[in-house]
Amino acid sequence: MHDLVRVWRSTRLIVLTAVSAALYAAVLIPFKAIPIIPGATELRPANALPVVFSFLFGPAGAWGSAFGNLIGDTFGTLGPGTLFGFLGNLIYGYLPYRIWGAWSNAPVPSGVGGWSGYIAIMIAASSACALVIGWGLHGLGFVPFPILSSVILINNLAMSILLSPFLLRAIHPRVRRWGLLYRPPAEAGLSLTVRRLAGVGVALVATGGVAVGHLLAARPLAGFEDPLTALLLPVVLLLFALAWKA
Repeated sequence: MHDLVRVWRSTRLIVLTAVSAALYAAVLIPFKAIPIIPGATELRPANALPVVFSFLFGPAGAWGSAFGNLIGDTFGTLGPGTLFGFLGNLIYGYLPYRIWGAWSNAPVPSGVGGWSGYIAIMIAASSACALVIGWGLHGLGFVPFPILSSVILINNLAMSILLSPFLLRAIHPRVRRWGLLYRPPAEAGLSLTVRRLAGVGVALVATGGVAVGHLLAARPLAGFEDPLTALLLPVVLLLFALAWKA
């Protein structure tokens, strides 16, 4: 996640972070009136935007998604769980461009192969977001992991697959003409093979973590009142460790 740090050294990327955050919050806030789980999440067509920001603005889009969600939370869902919402949206906006960039030089997906890869990346990013937020709010005792993670996963997948591609195709040419498209600098010491393996690892850990969380909730271990929070902690830490290398 080295490039997440570089954002704060570039005035241009800071501005793109602010723009992404403002747009994300502006679309999130009106739908606060349509809660799915009161106090935790709501109908979120805005979840199409972090993916678009990720492909267009790279790490600035990731930070914009995190801060945009934070701003949105101040309109009804602000609380201890906001930290996990921040981290979940950060990784949701971070993984798409990072994993995509390790496998393709094209700025956006195209063709059957490209869009198939895009869907696979959306499953990984959506699962990662669901795992982090679901685990965090379950640990705080707010919402059971199976319920919240399922809602987040479905919400993110539906919006990123049904809406994001159309937004990308419409906005990408304009962003490129304006010279705002993010181009990652060369990263010394980080081989393409390592990045690809880390990306695959992220996908496996994120989807596997969600599945394991559901199994633990359905079949509690003998002698443990609620093992899910403790047993998923290493999975969440491994997810961020692999994302650092992706």
